[in-house]
Amino acid sequence: MRRPFARTLFRAPVLLAAAVLLPLASPAPSAADSIVIGGRSVRVADSPWMVALSSRDRFGGTRSGQFCGGVVVGRSTVMTAAHCLSPEVLGAAVRAVGDLKVIAGRDDLRTESGAEIPVRRTWVNPDYDPETNSGDVAVITLKAPLPERYVIPMAGAGDSAYAAGTDAAVYGWGDTTGAGDYQNTLRAADVQVLGDSACEAAYPGNSEGRFLARTMLCAGKPQGGRDACQGDSGGPLVAHGRLIGLVSWGSGCGRPGTPGVYARVSEAMRVMPKPV
Repeated sequence: MRRPFARTLFRAPVLLAAAVLLPLASPAPSAADSIVIGGRSVRVADSPWMVALSSRDRFGGTRSGQFCGGVVVGRSTVMTAAHCLSPEVLGAAVRAVGDLKVIAGRDDLRTESGAEIPVRRTWVNPDYDPETNSGDVAVITLKAPLPERYVIPMAGAGDSAYAAGTDAAVYGWGDTTGAGDYQNTLRAADVQVLGDSACEAAYPGNSEGRFLARTMLCAGKPQGGRDACQGDSGGPLVAHGRLIGLVSWGSGCGRPGTPGVYARVSEAMRVMPKPV
């Protein structure tokens, strides 16, 4: 079933509704699922642009309240997925989540390392379509700026980083099995950018979802086994040292023939507020 990659809520009043909209990949993951999926441990110091979105009120405090990922594209600007800021994920309108923060510089979510930065304002792409996941982009403006070295460059239209076959990596603290095994430390999975025709063949508009090349790209491995999963939404897909995608949706986690789908950053740059 097509689904975005945000976490379901811990709080009982909204757990069932969120679970219906955001189901886990499968109750019994395959061997490919059991090996982000197929990832490796990485250090935030080597990827300082990777941040966590947090609300302890909504998601509990065990893992710093992490529920989605984000990426620093300006000293006070974080990009994430639009669905991460939706009532379906948060259980309330984003303006009602008073403790929404961005966590930077923290490898292990069980610690207090790094910085927790309050949010000044949020912007959700007005063209975001929750039915198709097209335009799945949002922007968070921070109350305090991060160092310049935290900022990752974005790949504009025509950049070679979008070419089919390009080696890329996806980052996150999400599920590593497809069965709710969320990680406390940051991981990355090595994938390849796939051509639009391959993505359209995987998601032609049936029950698995529809790939729309203008606003999306997809990445994975033909044999599966490496992918983003629940809890990784909004996190970065990076190629050639540049941001090319934001974790958005997919069918299952790491399954052959159903690669992860990402919001295309070149299109997001066209519609989003200018980073500050």
